[in-house]
Amino acid sequence: MAVSSGEGKSAGQHDPVRQSARERAGEQGLLFDERPTALPDDIGYRGPTACAAAGITYRQLDYWARTELVLPTIRAAQGSGSQRLYSFRDILVLKVVKRLLDTGVSLQQIRTAVRHLRDRGVNDLAQITLMSDGVSVYECTSADEVIDLLQGGQGVFGIALGRVWREVEGSLAELPGERAEAASDAEGDHPADELARRRKARKTG
Repeated sequence: MAVSSGEGKSAGQHDPVRQSARERAGEQGLLFDERPTALPDDIGYRGPTACAAAGITYRQLDYWARTELVLPTIRAAQGSGSQRLYSFRDILVLKVVKRLLDTGVSLQQIRTAVRHLRDRGVNDLAQITLMSDGVSVYECTSADEVIDLLQGGQGVFGIALGRVWREVEGSLAELPGERAEAASDAEGDHPADELARRRKARKTG
């Protein structure tokens, strides 16, 4: 999945086709390279909050967790009364998965992409652009790699993770989070958690 930079780019810097690819990349925001502010590692977000920030349904969140596509890294659900707790990085990946699915990329290719993202440090994620032709997913870590794919026709669309980072950061600023230690102490039913509501309904029904 990783794309190598290759050689001989300087000779083609003024190639009209390459220049056109560079302009397309700029217009699509694929060369986004600002380093976003890192969030605390010990802040977690419950399922409904993760769904709201990633733009997915609770059913998708639950299915992806059960099939181990995207697991909550702060805390997994363990028995009755426990709640999944997702990190900022988890929610970033959830949003990327949703965008790849919406553009028709296969689940197999998405799993490969997610494995690569897991191997990256949090700060590295903001510097990655994922490109796809609808079949394969390519990981680009430089502007040249993005432009090469657009120039070669492999990059029909792209996702700049730095931009997704900003979107998730903006969404979570308006949503509740909690420290992992506090969540462990206060584990149990939570009014904002769909699973908690279902458990209450079963108990009282």
